[in-house]
Amino acid sequence: MTEIVNKNLDITIAVPTYNRASYLPKLLERLFNQIDVEQLNWEIIVIDNNSTDNTSQCVQDYQSKQLSNLSLRYFLETKQGAAFARLRAVREARGYLIGFLDDDNLPALNWVAQAFVFAKEHPQAGAWSGQIHGDYEIKPPAGFEKIQAFLAIREHGAQPLLFKPEHLQLPPAAALVVRKQAWCDNVPQQPQLTGKLPGLLVQGDDYEPLLYIHKAGWKIWYNPSMHTYHQIPSQRLEKDYLLDLARGCGLCICQLRLINAKSWQKPIVILRTFLGNLARFSQHMMKYKFNSKSDLISLFELQFYFSSMMSPFYYLKQICKKRLKSLYKIKSSI
Repeated sequence: MTEIVNKNLDITIAVPTYNRASYLPKLLERLFNQIDVEQLNWEIIVIDNNSTDNTSQCVQDYQSKQLSNLSLRYFLETKQGAAFARLRAVREARGYLIGFLDDDNLPALNWVAQAFVFAKEHPQAGAWSGQIHGDYEIKPPAGFEKIQAFLAIREHGAQPLLFKPEHLQLPPAAALVVRKQAWCDNVPQQPQLTGKLPGLLVQGDDYEPLLYIHKAGWKIWYNPSMHTYHQIPSQRLEKDYLLDLARGCGLCICQLRLINAKSWQKPIVILRTFLGNLARFSQHMMKYKFNSKSDLISLFELQFYFSSMMSPFYYLKQICKKRLKSLYKIKSSI
């Protein structure tokens, strides 16, 4: 295996961002004030995914006052989508560890140190995440804990544990740490799932790289010593946003389950995905006696089960589109 990382740096903290210049100062201040990092060689990189606000100026302002032993670098990634921003971050990172923080994350002041310690203690860990707590602008609705994981809130207790990728039990890309080698050796440069875009709500882009890393034999861990706070504005608790989120998370389920499936397994995976979620959808309807419209949380669950049930058809539709596009290109070139 060819070594591809710069051993001069221990860890790169990568911040993919899009039109969140108002959020960046809080995050950068947290990073500039990290503790127990005196012995670490590390850097921060901001990946601007085509922002139209003053993101670049915000980063420049912080570059002018950056610490002498900490580099802050800025990159513009013009290919839209969170998956492409992360791929650019991996290419530019000079650390053999990469810690991803979303622009609305607020890491605890020992987050970087705890991420590095865990890497040393768990050499077979290809990726790990920690506790992600909600920092809510308004109080969430009753029963919100049932769906909080969809908003990247993860609180799995005080003991380390292994995630179960085979059941799609994985951490979000927010506040995730990976070994650059594990990523570069196994994650394709062209993602199947690019992340939420205008007119394209399908998600799953944060799980896709982890499935490839796990297939290669790396472990995916939960490290409770890493604490992050996810800022959640009031609009993310509104009905329209939550139902769009449920739909986007559901429609990617079949594609995620197919990523590491062998060719002969794919028809089985497609059928099981449909039938399993049909059962969940039906049970949910019976449980709430068709009155889930009055309960936002149960309505969210209903939308997720329905979209998961429809995900095989969405996947097959995308395959047909790609093949038709390829045929069109061939005919145009003749």
